[in-house]
Amino acid sequence: MDVDSGPVHWGDCQARKRRQPGPDPHPRWGIRLESCSFLEEDFIPFALLNMMMGGGGSFSAGRPSKGIFSRLYLDVLSRHHWIYNATSYYLSYEDTGLLCILASADPRQVPEMVEITTKEFILMGGTVDAVELERAKTQLTSMLMMNLESRPVIFEDVGRQVLATRSRKLPQELCTFIRNEKPEDVKRVASKILQGKPVVAALGKSTDLPAYKHIQTALWSKDGRLLRTYRIFR
Repeated sequence: MDVDSGPVHWGDCQARKRRQPGPDPHPRWGIRLESCSFLEEDFIPFALLNMMMGGGGSFSAGRPSKGIFSRLYLDVLSRHHWIYNATSYYLSYEDTGLLCILASADPRQVPEMVEITTKEFILMGGTVDAVELERAKTQLTSMLMMNLESRPVIFEDVGRQVLATRSRKLPQELCTFIRNEKPEDVKRVASKILQGKPVVAALGKSTDLPAYKHIQTALWSKDGRLLRTYRIFR
């Protein structure tokens, strides 16, 4: 039996498409550890540590010079094809700061993704290569100077520093602070940050995400391995 449903309008087709549920996003997870405020002396070592890890982007298409020598690119993205993204960023405020790693992967690889990210945090407190540190210094200095080429950014920088510290450090002073940092300084702040409790956030299908207590235990261990758990029924 044929049923005439009447004319189909373009608007109706578009509405039906919008109502259809889309695919679940790839699981994303982030782990954050408390660092320091921008008023403390460890602010520069933490910024260098962030550049060594990924510098706000482990890899950027079209800009091959950004991030391809970072730890997240060399040790995570290049070795594990099922990890789609790995990013490090550093936030600093007047009272405290956060050093973060965000990652996304195939839903079937969530526990492995968490363990690999946890291991990268632990490896931060290990040996700091001199060449790696010099590269991070160059990147941080270049980022600072290029951002200050714009007059609105200069005015914003002056306003932020004066409101927060009642004074302003010139770019030349900050570049001197960056050049004077040593591998021991970066290693010290990396070991310091691992003593705190992590903040964990997840987006997407996270049924296989390890328990918080297991993630915390892995961060405080020497190898970063997670406690293995098995499910009989799924």
